[in-house]
Amino acid sequence: MAAKSFDMIVIGAGPGGYVAAIRGAQLGLNVAIVEREHMGGICLNWGCIPTKALLRSSEVFHLMHRAKEFGLSATGIDFDLDAVVKRSRGVAKQLNGGVAHLMKKNKVTVFMGTAKLARKGEVSVTTDKGTETLSAKNVILATGARARELPGLEADGDLVWTYKHALTPPRMPRKLLVIGSGAIGIEFASFYNTLGAETTVVEVMDRILPVEDAEISAFAKKSFAKQGMKIMEKAAVKQLDRAKGKVTAHIEIGGKVEKHEFDTVISAVGIVGNVENLGLEELGVKIDRTHVVTDEFCRTSVDGLYAIGDIAGAPWLAHKASHEGVMVAELVAGKNHVHAVRPESIAGCTYCHPQVASVGYSEAKARDLGYDVKVGRFPFIGNGKAIALGEAEGMVKTVFDAKTGELLGAHMIGAEVTELIQGYVVGRQLETTEEDLMNTVFPHPTLSEMMHESVLDAYDRVIHI
Repeated sequence: MAAKSFDMIVIGAGPGGYVAAIRGAQLGLNVAIVEREHMGGICLNWGCIPTKALLRSSEVFHLMHRAKEFGLSATGIDFDLDAVVKRSRGVAKQLNGGVAHLMKKNKVTVFMGTAKLARKGEVSVTTDKGTETLSAKNVILATGARARELPGLEADGDLVWTYKHALTPPRMPRKLLVIGSGAIGIEFASFYNTLGAETTVVEVMDRILPVEDAEISAFAKKSFAKQGMKIMEKAAVKQLDRAKGKVTAHIEIGGKVEKHEFDTVISAVGIVGNVENLGLEELGVKIDRTHVVTDEFCRTSVDGLYAIGDIAGAPWLAHKASHEGVMVAELVAGKNHVHAVRPESIAGCTYCHPQVASVGYSEAKARDLGYDVKVGRFPFIGNGKAIALGEAEGMVKTVFDAKTGELLGAHMIGAEVTELIQGYVVGRQLETTEEDLMNTVFPHPTLSEMMHESVLDAYDRVIHI
């Protein structure tokens, strides 16, 4: 049977793949997309979106307990974990259907099945009806990643969970161990801790949220400890002894091994790229530690083959994948002036309580790169809107190049900072200087005023502290 011919084939329909397919179709390309499981990928179904739905429930629960502060009365406050999970799954399902609709609307041909690169420019797709062959000069790998599992710490879905189990829990943990304090680990720790689980977080690095600015990590640690979380840094889980209804964790810290008992463990120790069984090795595609090696335009070592999103390496963020998808589709369509996605211009957001967000270089990284820096800070306690909201815990920190006034980085912790960070992202994209930011009139009363004050503070012009 002759191969079905397309201009571009996308393997994987997550936030990288489906966006690449839509942009390609908009530019007049005949596009096929292959997905083995869920339209929308991990992000919409098992990642970004359903976790935010869960965290919203825990946030409302937290606020209900604070009703008295706001002159309100709420008694008999409780939660139904099954109902919380059901809402989260409903949100995911709605968006999953939305992606399927977008594929149809943009006339992208969808193949639900498992893809393999048969040879250069040829993809075989195995569906429940058999195998068919697709051909295209341009193929985009957007197969994403999955949870890393360490030997002896493997998930079983009962006592030891991955993020998938944590999203559809068989029960409410009473005593919870979270291994890993990146965004995924901290978000689940925050969710279950708020609902009443006695929560311990173990991090092998010297601080939690290790990709964030050190000051933000320290602030977060204090805040989480105040909420009753136990934080163990420079610590490693060496083994898990599983018994009926309990797990004994052997945790090495300070050169000694301590034993702690839990009823639930969530493993969040990073991800591995989905590079297996795609035929990459046979084609001679370069792979480094489960990630496909690409140039800044996501081109692999094989002509006409691109890799975007998590499979192409850090930062492992949905919005990075989407922008890479657009960039590659534009390259394939022959558009001029296509811009490479710069990792240091991509914001990272963690939706714990309090929220954490950042873009650009940390203060330490900027200094390591040889910059002479000016640093500004502003606390939430100095902001009228934050106090009115009852959210006076947090800070905004900005890092500037002392010579040029370039905004090198911005780091925040506190209420709604995942929304605020975009102001600085736009500023960096437009190559804003401190002068531009100082001369910008921020509306009052808003949390965003703290962004202005933090800039002013870097240049000894802060008003409200």
